[in-house]
Amino acid sequence: MTLYTTWILITGSLVGLTCGVSGSILVLRKMSMISDAISHTVLLGIVLAFLVTQSLSGIPMLVGALIIGLFTAIFIESLHRTGIPSDAAIGVVFTSLFAIGVVLISLIGKQVHIDVKHALMGEITFVPWNTLSLGKYTLGPVAVWMLSIVLVINILIIILFYRELKISTFDSNYAKLIGIPVGYIHYLLMSMVSLSTVASFDSVGAILVVAMLIVPGATAYLLSDKFIDVLVWSGIIGISSAIFGYFIASMYNVSISGAMASMTGVFFLMALLFSPSQGVLMKKKWYSPKFMRRRS
Repeated sequence: MTLYTTWILITGSLVGLTCGVSGSILVLRKMSMISDAISHTVLLGIVLAFLVTQSLSGIPMLVGALIIGLFTAIFIESLHRTGIPSDAAIGVVFTSLFAIGVVLISLIGKQVHIDVKHALMGEITFVPWNTLSLGKYTLGPVAVWMLSIVLVINILIIILFYRELKISTFDSNYAKLIGIPVGYIHYLLMSMVSLSTVASFDSVGAILVVAMLIVPGATAYLLSDKFIDVLVWSGIIGISSAIFGYFIASMYNVSISGAMASMTGVFFLMALLFSPSQGVLMKKKWYSPKFMRRRS
């Protein structure tokens, strides 16, 4: 295996782990589609960051995406409080802000390498060539560093606020009753999702990052109902999807990021059918372990 292949596998695995863990909390909170909104609206944050700094380096992108991600969450919540259904509020906000980002990209497209297709689909094959250098030394792809930093930040947030995240996820009213700042935890989670999205943006694009945010968490939820187990399983499924997806893409010469996202669906289907507790087939009497033992 070449160094080029290794960097792609590392990048894809970091995307799966970072998005899988943060997205699984959204799944447990029944807020999955907010990740869809944020994964699109951060495009506007990236464009605005470029217009202000004239740079596509990591820090301005992260800051711009974080600000727009939080603005998206606040805007959706504000519309919902006026009586607009949450799904409609998500649709209005994400389409409007994403459309503004697309318009701005078309205006500055000649100045930078990013375009609408790149923003939507990403291109993980270019990641190993965009490296971080320190003097004469090459430290590896910028995307790997960004994803690693965001992953560490997310893990630290989960460790420091594990109790608050867990209680507010399963019973927000009880969390308010015992003094947990539910609103603060909500926007802290939105920050995690925003950072995860923009760190993954260059690798898999705005559309396919949704798969990494939602499907591993949904799959993990079929395998366990414990908070910590869902977090761990979602990370494992995200990494596995990236690795298997890469080799399938290489075998059939298809989109790498598309294959990685498709593998999340394959793992979900397997869990849906064969999960010990919630699998469709495992609930059937003719397929249950007890029935099979009785027949034998």
